[in-house]
Amino acid sequence: MTTGSPTPAYQTSGRPSAQQPRRSRLRTFLPLSLAAWLVLEIWLLTVVAGATSGLVVLLLLAAGFVLGAVVIKRAGRRAFQNLNEALQRGTTSSGRGGNGLMMLGGLFLMIPGLASDVIGLLLLLPPVQKAVSGYGERRLRASAATPGTLGDAFQQARIHRPDGKVVQGEVIQGEVVRDEP
Repeated sequence: MTTGSPTPAYQTSGRPSAQQPRRSRLRTFLPLSLAAWLVLEIWLLTVVAGATSGLVVLLLLAAGFVLGAVVIKRAGRRAFQNLNEALQRGTTSSGRGGNGLMMLGGLFLMIPGLASDVIGLLLLLPPVQKAVSGYGERRLRASAATPGTLGDAFQQARIHRPDGKVVQGEVIQGEVVRDEP
């Protein structure tokens, strides 16, 4: 009985062949980095609890959660106000950035842990926001110029045919090109 899915071009059992696709770095290092992050957070909490008391740790975690919620609410309000002002002026950009990074900082504050609280507090500082947004813009521009990356994905379209085949193509505005006979 067939399921309709095509068979892979590489071996699915036994030892890996030379044709098997390599695992991406993100799929390799993301789980490892998350596990290391959790170990670091738990270790910091136990160190602070050993130096002070469990009640102090609980109060720190609660204060981080409350502060994060306030920051997210304030940044969301500010983003909504900027959007309304921009729409009233008839422009497409609000002219002020950093609301997304403030929300991210608030989210890091809400995540239980002391290392995430430090990152959240750093993201609330304007010089850090400016540096992070500049780095993000440079990375996005660089990835848009490199084929096969996230930026290139915006330039390509995938057409799923009824038989399950995927046809890759490039979107050209204003033209319809067909290769089928």
